[in-house]
Amino acid sequence: MTDNEYDNTTELDPRIAQRLKRDPKGLVAAVIQQYDTREVLMVGYMNDEALRRTLTTGRVTFWSRSRQEYWRKGDTSGHVQYVKSVSLDCDGDALLVEVDQVGAACHTGRRSCFLEGGPLPVVVGHRTQEQKEGTDE
Repeated sequence: MTDNEYDNTTELDPRIAQRLKRDPKGLVAAVIQQYDTREVLMVGYMNDEALRRTLTTGRVTFWSRSRQEYWRKGDTSGHVQYVKSVSLDCDGDALLVEVDQVGAACHTGRRSCFLEGGPLPVVVGHRTQEQKEGTDE
């Protein structure tokens, strides 16, 4: 679907638009999660128009920061994201988009963008203990 094929007759619901806290470029982070397994698949960015397209078409649309254009997930790869629900976090600065992912979500061909290299080492418990003992300012 090209930009001209989208229904541009409706605007983003003003109640939603009012709650969104966008970065200086007008973007909000969108965390994409598989609706049934809760697996986090990827993070993309949306502006008001990308969010409106996502909500009205039932397919996830992002704003590409590198290409400076809209892209609907799956239009070229066939790895489509069908929207099940969209939630705005309590601060209004992030979206949780629950989807039914067809194929890979990551541009590397992997199911999730968060598989590469595994989890990072966690030092929070150690730092918390040091802070309690007064050794770490």
